[in-house]
Amino acid sequence: MKELDCLGEICPTPIIRLKQAMKTSGSGSKIKLITDHSCVQQSILDFLQKTNHKIEINEVINGVWEIVVTKS
Repeated sequence: MKELDCLGEICPTPIIRLKQAMKTSGSGSKIKLITDHSCVQQSILDFLQKTNHKIEINEVINGVWEIVVTKS
């Protein structure tokens, strides 16, 4: 699983990093993006809503989210 540490990064940087990681990942690959900005969740949901990729969002500690995208 690729891991993208986006702590302290604001939009659109996490989305750009996710797009780059997805380009180099094969089908079924998982990418974990870690963020401390709540707006990143909605941005990723908006970005992925027209795809078949699976997304899982967990707040692992107060104010820090792990977003796992499984590429279809």
